[in-house]
Amino acid sequence: MNFLGIDLGTGSLKLAIVDDAAREIASASVAYAIGTPQPGWAETHVETWWQALCDAASQLPADARDAVEAIGFSGQMHGVVLTDAQGHAVRPAMLWPDTRAIGLLDAWLAPQPNPVAPGMMGPLLRWIVRNEPRSVEATRYALQPKDWLRVALGGAIVTDPSDACATALADPDGAWDVELIGRLGLPRDWFVALAPSDAASGTLSSAAARALGLRAGITLATGGADTPCAALGSGLIHDGDALLTTGTGGQIVVLASQTPKIAPGLHRYRAVSGHAYRMAAMQNVGVALEAARGWLAYEWADAYRDAFGDAAFDRASNQNANAASHVNSTVAQQVTFLPYLTGERTPWLNPAARGGWLGLALGHSRGTLMRAAFEGVAFSLSAGLDAIRASGASVTRLRLAGGGSVDPRWRQLLADSLDADLHAVDCPNAAARGAAMLGGLARGHWQTGDLAALAPLSTRVASPSADSAQRAALAQRYERFIDLYGRVESWFDVSSQSQVLSDAR
Repeated sequence: MNFLGIDLGTGSLKLAIVDDAAREIASASVAYAIGTPQPGWAETHVETWWQALCDAASQLPADARDAVEAIGFSGQMHGVVLTDAQGHAVRPAMLWPDTRAIGLLDAWLAPQPNPVAPGMMGPLLRWIVRNEPRSVEATRYALQPKDWLRVALGGAIVTDPSDACATALADPDGAWDVELIGRLGLPRDWFVALAPSDAASGTLSSAAARALGLRAGITLATGGADTPCAALGSGLIHDGDALLTTGTGGQIVVLASQTPKIAPGLHRYRAVSGHAYRMAAMQNVGVALEAARGWLAYEWADAYRDAFGDAAFDRASNQNANAASHVNSTVAQQVTFLPYLTGERTPWLNPAARGGWLGLALGHSRGTLMRAAFEGVAFSLSAGLDAIRASGASVTRLRLAGGGSVDPRWRQLLADSLDADLHAVDCPNAAARGAAMLGGLARGHWQTGDLAALAPLSTRVASPSADSAQRAALAQRYERFIDLYGRVESWFDVSSQSQVLSDAR
């Protein structure tokens, strides 16, 4: 008996099949690009997602597909797919990096239960009702990305609390805020009923089964948002368990037995396991490093070499990796990189923030700039973790997941910047695995009490440096990073950027 997890990400779709002990036995992925038809927009045609799903499914072994008994879903948070009554998209999906609604956040008056960003469903829908009357007329449902995909496979038209609570239209437990929805002028019937993430929400249609090489009629779980699915797949089960994910953006998640109190810059959302969680959300991790690599015309291997040095490293002790991670530090400390290419959520709550290098001199090289880019991203994650610690959570150990966190030198820099041990989970596709586990729960193969025993193995891969001089130098550069953002924050004027976007339309 196998279970399939589908993780519908921002830049790629990933599949993972797990067996009846939740061990991954097959995986596949297909990448795609985000469309930017106008400045500040971030969209994807749902046909792109569908084709990626079909292509990825064709890569899975036929015998593994034949044994699939249920499918679970994980999806990028915050965005929206507008559909007609049959679940067909009426326009391209709008995604979380989208800033077209940057000037429309005034409807969310402080204090809010969660920070509000322009790429969330609420602001995006407010923009739609003001600017696209034809889309409004054609729309019957406003769905989250993973919910659209489940419906496309034959599933029920529902959503789950882990996604709903992150729309800026619901309370931290996921219940729709009917008063706010009405005040925004949004049709109440656009918003679908809630179902538990591990509930059975339909079965696979015959047409979808043929397209994916699966059996018709297998169970479809409701599914959940990608961050809590990654937490489940990575083995976060108990109060205080913490996870760092590094993909396009970055998240630091800390489970809590009860919904945490409001804390500036932090999100407090529902997990798929019944917990709540604190989350620091940093928008510019992989996207910023990929941009810097491209601007500097690097291949990744050369980028790591020039940023960290080409010293050999010992994966077991990290001794040489620790030393290699500080190559170039004397030069790099003169250059600071702000990675805020798509605005920032935690801790600044500034969708208009932007990035760049400061401190360049004629003697600096591509490697200096690349090193500063790695440090800037690490420092942005550290600022997020500082906010979590300030809220009362003690974090000294983080499970590590995400495709951008493999190189030992990068992991060492993260451990030093975050001042925490990093434990890599033996789970290359954490969100897809978590989704597959939801499928197994929906099928009745597992119960929630089984989840702790299904946690993947983890291995400590980096610890903060024991060298006090290195720690002090890195702390000084971090202070410079924080100071630089404070000095230039006034450059990033929300009203002027909103006018630029308006003029572009």
